[in-house]
Amino acid sequence: QVLLVESGGGLVQSGGSLRLSCAASGFTFDDHYIAWFRQAPGEEREGIACIRSRDSSTYYTDSMKGRFTISRDNANKTVYLQMNSLKPADTAVYYCAGGISFISCVRVNTAGMDYWGKGILVTVSS
Repeated sequence: QVLLVESGGGLVQSGGSLRLSCAASGFTFDDHYIAWFRQAPGEEREGIACIRSRDSSTYYTDSMKGRFTISRDNANKTVYLQMNSLKPADTAVYYCAGGISFISCVRVNTAGMDYWGKGILVTVSS
């Protein structure tokens, strides 16, 4: 059974930091790109970052560069998203996803992702 389980979300004050984790199981982790997305209420799901397995190359959407950092631990089959200088506009449900499409990873696009976690809520208070 394929599982992607997010953790580390919660309530944080504006300017604070959080580190999200995505624990993977049930598929060949090393062969998959893992990405983070988020979806705010009433908004479309948007890409944040993606990381390649074999060399940990990273890709970010332009609007997410600078405050967000993606990393992975292949030994523990976990991907992280470090989020700094959080703002109320960052309030959303954050999802991790896995896929094998290089183009979808580079573009951090939902279309090429095969597996999804259930998401975790991040709330940034002002």
